[in-house]
Amino acid sequence: MSRLDRYILAQLMGLFGFFALVLVSVYWVNQAVQLFDRLIGDGQSALVVLELTALTLPYVIRLLLPLAAFAATIYAINRMSTESELVVMQATGLSPWRMARPVLVFGVLVSVMVAVLTNELVPAARARLAERQSEISQNVTARFLTEGSFMHPAADVTIYIRAITEHGELMDLFLSDGRNPANRTIYTAQKALIVRGADDGSTPPKLIMFDGMAQVLDLNDARLSVTHFADFTYDLGGLFSTSVRQRSDLREWGTGSLMFDAPDVIAQSGRTQTDITTELQERLALPLLSPVSAMLGFAALMLGGFSRFGVWKQSALAIAALILVQLLVNTSADAVRRMPSAWLLHYLPATVGAAIALMMLWWAARPRRIRPPLVTEGAAPGPQAGAETGR
Repeated sequence: MSRLDRYILAQLMGLFGFFALVLVSVYWVNQAVQLFDRLIGDGQSALVVLELTALTLPYVIRLLLPLAAFAATIYAINRMSTESELVVMQATGLSPWRMARPVLVFGVLVSVMVAVLTNELVPAARARLAERQSEISQNVTARFLTEGSFMHPAADVTIYIRAITEHGELMDLFLSDGRNPANRTIYTAQKALIVRGADDGSTPPKLIMFDGMAQVLDLNDARLSVTHFADFTYDLGGLFSTSVRQRSDLREWGTGSLMFDAPDVIAQSGRTQTDITTELQERLALPLLSPVSAMLGFAALMLGGFSRFGVWKQSALAIAALILVQLLVNTSADAVRRMPSAWLLHYLPATVGAAIALMMLWWAARPRRIRPPLVTEGAAPGPQAGAETGR
């Protein structure tokens, strides 16, 4: 690359880092606040909230990198035009096609980042996020048990706990179980502990109560039986789901697994080969939007010359073209979702965007005809008009 190409590429990369950081921070903070409210309300710690929000970052970054590339290109070319750098480059004989080379290299670099995120980091983060959410859903102490409140984890089941110590001990427990239509049982205990089941879901969690009693009311003859116990184990399997999580979402599988281990993926996820092909083509098509976004911004700003009023018209045209491409992305995704065999539609947005960028570059690079000066009929052209015509 020439020194000019390296200069333009350095400008683009610096601004790209800034815009990517700003966009990802704004979007991530918005998502993190919603997740924070939900998880803290369920009794989770701040570390769990931080871990789950961090696992959403690869997906957020993948979505916003093309937008950051577009914004960096618009800002960099606009600044170069305002500072007359673009005019100097054009005066040296550089065509829009030649100046587009560093922009295309910049778009390809962003495309590589998006490809790594889409094919490796995002699936791994999705799989880990699903596992952590499954583990949290089985953490009955944090999800269902709140001190000082009557909780209803299942129909006809009521739990009250006076206090929960920092070691996880449940103090002064009250448990009413009326799921059996023949009788109703009320358990009270001075202290209780929850023992988690196996991670694979083979054994459910259990509630161990100490120093309490069980009152069983027979609804048929209204007879009450009272049993005192030193310790008693209550099976929570009927209250909380402990089923093994199945990876039915193909977005949790890496691209390598989808390509080379398709039979295993089909057996574990219950999806078809057509679904796998559609997912693979979507992952291959997404990185193409990054160079298209950068080239759309550059080509639109090449349409106008130097103006003291800026290039707001060209910027508006670039934004309109990007919105059109994004609409095509959403439309094609919906169409493929309804008809998976039409997976080629995933490449339609990038193709249309590239065609628009090439058309604008061709229009910007076309030779312009210089109009001759107007001469009044019957009057001889003056020296100034003759000199201008000679040029």
